[in-house]
Amino acid sequence: MKQGFKHLIMSVAVLGISGAVLIIGGAKSRNVSASSAKAFEASSVFNSKCASCHGKDGRARSLHGKHEHARDLTSAEWQDSVSDERIYNSISNGKGKMPAFKKKLSDSQIDELVNYVRRFRK
Repeated sequence: MKQGFKHLIMSVAVLGISGAVLIIGGAKSRNVSASSAKAFEASSVFNSKCASCHGKDGRARSLHGKHEHARDLTSAEWQDSVSDERIYNSISNGKGKMPAFKKKLSDSQIDELVNYVRRFRK
């Protein structure tokens, strides 16, 4: 009896650890998916709201972007000189010819756009 009980406890312990690994693994997968979903949403928002001036690649080389004097978001110098808060405020409140998006986008969408803009750095 004692031997069977030890085997049962060992099996439960192993299953418990396996279950924890599966749960942890599942949580990581959901976070990655959530992160990927946010990145996809930021990409979609950028393409619909920002790319006409800044270009899909962030380089502002389109005729419209040049005409509007849009910022090249890939510039390492600019990326190094600007804070996330400043980028957030520019998106939210507008800057120069750039329109304000605070009434069109949520705070979290603007946060994700800041992260998206940071990925353009060369």
